[in-house]
Amino acid sequence: MKAKSSWLVLLILVGAMACEQKKQTQEDSDVREDKGLKTYYQDYFPMGVAVSPYAIKGEQAELIKKNFNSMTPENVMKSGPIHPKENEYNWKDADAIAEFAKANGMRLRGHALVWHNQAPDWLYVDENGEEVSKEVLLARLKSHITEVVTRYKDVIYAWDVVNEAISDDPDEFYRDSKLYQICGEEFIARAFEYAREADPDVQLFYNDYEVINPVKREKIYKMVRGLQDAGVPIDGVGIQGHWSVFEPSEETLRATIDRFTGLGLEVQVTELDVSIYKKEHTRREKLPTDDDTFTDELKKKQIEQYDMIFKVFRENKEKLSSVTFWNVSDQYSWLDHFPVPDRKDYPLLFGEDNQPKEVYWTVVDF
Repeated sequence: MKAKSSWLVLLILVGAMACEQKKQTQEDSDVREDKGLKTYYQDYFPMGVAVSPYAIKGEQAELIKKNFNSMTPENVMKSGPIHPKENEYNWKDADAIAEFAKANGMRLRGHALVWHNQAPDWLYVDENGEEVSKEVLLARLKSHITEVVTRYKDVIYAWDVVNEAISDDPDEFYRDSKLYQICGEEFIARAFEYAREADPDVQLFYNDYEVINPVKREKIYKMVRGLQDAGVPIDGVGIQGHWSVFEPSEETLRATIDRFTGLGLEVQVTELDVSIYKKEHTRREKLPTDDDTFTDELKKKQIEQYDMIFKVFRENKEKLSSVTFWNVSDQYSWLDHFPVPDRKDYPLLFGEDNQPKEVYWTVVDF
């Protein structure tokens, strides 16, 4: 009878210890989660996120405030959405994001003053539908840049002035956009000059994707170096981090960061996400082989890739002045249905439920 009592006491003690350990583990987990991404990286660089008007009003608003100290408007400050007609500006959504940033003490990056995509049709034609001259187009760009930059001088610390002006084609230097067709490369330098005139204190960036590609990287380097040599007021280069579980390699990432910091410019990672698919940049139809299952193998690959990326970022904290994720969570990402219709992607640190994924803890455990 005595032996049974001893065993019973032992079982109770073991059970109590297990419960206490579980409770402590949960408490530790809660403390870690409450810390937030920006706090883990407070000694490294600001952590940013691209937002929509929906994100700052819905359930993601608290997640944003907890984890990020910098924001970028995903779409609403691009020329088409904010300036749909020559004499009409749509300030509502951009103002809402600017007010959210100010109210919560967050830095705000402006995106983007000049871009060939999401640009309004009126920019390029006269009242008769005829293509305008270079002089008219540059005057319209100056008016647009001055109006937008001036409005947000009190909150925006940096602008993506020109976005994606370099061609993906290895045999073509500048992208053959309508801007380039009418103005040649001159529109790039003029845009930076107009932005500097509108706000002498704002930081001015050139921003592009596929910068990890050695051929495109060297074209961007050559263009930026040319702007510097010509006295154009450019302060930094934005490296869009639209990468995947298959790219870039550690060597390529390090080389890319070093290439532009070597020019004495600020370097920021402006649009970070890690797709579970091989990277593509043009739309195509969905194929029978396109599977959007987020398998355990892909989760492992994504963890390993993010682990490598942030290891390189941390080791280059003196060279990187900001890192910005492109969208908040897997609940919505611009990569959903791009470049393949009806294909879901899972490129971010927070899941569809807006909770940290396993990959999140890999990024903050260092």
